[in-house]
Amino acid sequence: MIQSMTGFGKAVVELPHKKITVEIKSLNSKQLDLSTRIPQQYREMEMEIRSEIAKRLERGKVDFFVYSEAIGKEASAQINIPVLEGYFQQVKEASVKLSIAMPDDWFSILLRLPDVMSSESQEIDEVELNALRKAVDQAISQLEEFRIQEGAMLQHLFEEKIANIAHLLQEVEPYEKERIEKIKGRIIDALNKIDNFDYDKNRFEQEMIFYIEKLDINEEKHRLDNHLKYFLETLQSGKGQGKKLGFISQEMGREINTLGSKSNHAEMQRIVVRMKDELEQIKEQVLNVM
Repeated sequence: MIQSMTGFGKAVVELPHKKITVEIKSLNSKQLDLSTRIPQQYREMEMEIRSEIAKRLERGKVDFFVYSEAIGKEASAQINIPVLEGYFQQVKEASVKLSIAMPDDWFSILLRLPDVMSSESQEIDEVELNALRKAVDQAISQLEEFRIQEGAMLQHLFEEKIANIAHLLQEVEPYEKERIEKIKGRIIDALNKIDNFDYDKNRFEQEMIFYIEKLDINEEKHRLDNHLKYFLETLQSGKGQGKKLGFISQEMGREINTLGSKSNHAEMQRIVVRMKDELEQIKEQVLNVM
């Protein structure tokens, strides 16, 4: 079964002195585009975490966050004075450069900026690192489950849209012979309206056969039918089929466009427009497939 690239996962682990929260979310992307926000004390784990995410998620625009919060009586917040001072200087410079008044409550604003407050009460040990690993694993697993659920919904949608296109393709058949007779009749009527005009009936039939062969859509119908079946087969191949499904949908579009250009019949062209509408919905959602 296919999987979606859209997903979200969250995990929380608590230690006697600290609560660690891990969040991860993903959207569609042609390859893995990973962005991480990890507290300074866990930076030694960053490469390990990135490797685990890349191995398990493969594709998608992935945002990964780790939050650490001290808890218990030992937790004591401290102000990082050098960081606070640096922010204050930047705020003053920005105020002058942009001609914007300094905020009335600038101190509380500065205290909310990243890394100003430090509430770490203990050094990082192996127990805490293992707790972080556990939270990372749980969050990724939750995202994977989300992707599977979304993939099932996408698969149902694709099967419905493919069935609709296949049904519309069958609706074309009754109009094929009808349009040939209409085209032939229009040409004969046009010739008969020309005064004192005579033509070779045998040569006319030969030219008509040649002209009608150019309008024949059997080959396009056959190829489109094969693409529809191949799309459904690929859906059953498991995850990692997003790019292939995209290629197949492009080929389906080519055949549908050719059907439209060759149809030369109002009702057939309406059917082709409905096919295109179904296909556009497929193309839009294929972008979300792993």
